[in-house]
Amino acid sequence: MTVTALPKALYRVEEALEILSISRSCFYREVKAGRIGIVKAGRSTRVTADSIARFVELLENEAGTA
Repeated sequence: MTVTALPKALYRVEEALEILSISRSCFYREVKAGRIGIVKAGRSTRVTADSIARFVELLENEAGTA
């Protein structure tokens, strides 16, 4: 997945969950492990398109399909 495949720069957590097809608990586990980056704007948590793309690339590399 490339960043150009994602039309927005920032996604709500719910949107990122849908894009990545993972659960909320899995998402926050990956955030805590540093594998998904988040940004805070006040009380809002957002996920950058870059972070989503890097996570997908990381998973592909781990699976050996990149």
